[in-house]
Amino acid sequence: MPGCQPAILMPIPSSARYLSFVATPGADLRGALQALSAFVDGRQSVAGLGASLVALMGASVPGLRSFPALQSTRLTIPSTPADLWLWLRGEDAGELFHRSRRIEAALAPAFEPVELVSAFRHGDGNDLSGYEDGTENPRDDEAVAAAIAGEAGGAPQGSSFVAVQRWVHRFDLFDAMSRNEQDAAIGRRRDDNEEIDDAPPSAHVKRTAQESFDPEAFVVRRSMPWSDGRRAGLMFVAFGRSFDAFEAQLGRMAGLEDGVEDALFRFTRPETGAYYWCPPVRDGRLDLSALVR
Repeated sequence: MPGCQPAILMPIPSSARYLSFVATPGADLRGALQALSAFVDGRQSVAGLGASLVALMGASVPGLRSFPALQSTRLTIPSTPADLWLWLRGEDAGELFHRSRRIEAALAPAFEPVELVSAFRHGDGNDLSGYEDGTENPRDDEAVAAAIAGEAGGAPQGSSFVAVQRWVHRFDLFDAMSRNEQDAAIGRRRDDNEEIDDAPPSAHVKRTAQESFDPEAFVVRRSMPWSDGRRAGLMFVAFGRSFDAFEAQLGRMAGLEDGVEDALFRFTRPETGAYYWCPPVRDGRLDLSALVR
């Protein structure tokens, strides 16, 4: 049986590029995706297909849907769907640059690039705020159970679903907070990453404690910091066997459950939001057999 794209369960790399594309009406989408499959081994390059693209192919993937825009009293969480998403991973930013050029050429003219974000590992896997990202990630078999669709999942075995958001940090607002305020907003101490027992209800770790949901809402986060030289933030990337766990966490962060908004929104906001289906791989290539109808 085909397996998942392995990088979903691997540590984040030193460097990355995130590319989003929209399909060109009337183009040979199937041929372009077949060309793409030669570039995507699931280790150095991960691919995700949007609901609109799967529909254009005349196919369906159980569980695949569009990202829901959310609106609360003070917050707008946008939905910015694209047809195709790629996460290019590596240790050499120059090699990633040339790889993305080759992939864009292989996809043209069927797919037009709409966003490219360069990302990097900071410290031991920290956000640019200095706090460790993904502390509560499930591991080993628990990570597989959280991130990968099994035989009974509806989607092809080895599939995964990914939620992608580009968050922009306001460092002027963050720097204006005292260290105690910063720690309370996250719910952990930056110095030792220990959870703060008496953190306020708005603390991020309390808003998103995965075991506190019913059912439990575990995802596998593979987020990385980004910067374009002027602005910076976090490319939030969360893989799941479905989108349900992510949506439960996001709704609580926005205060839709109890009116308490996540303290993260004091200094950062998402500017994008999209969902994709990550097909399995077979023999080192992207397995697109689910699109054959």
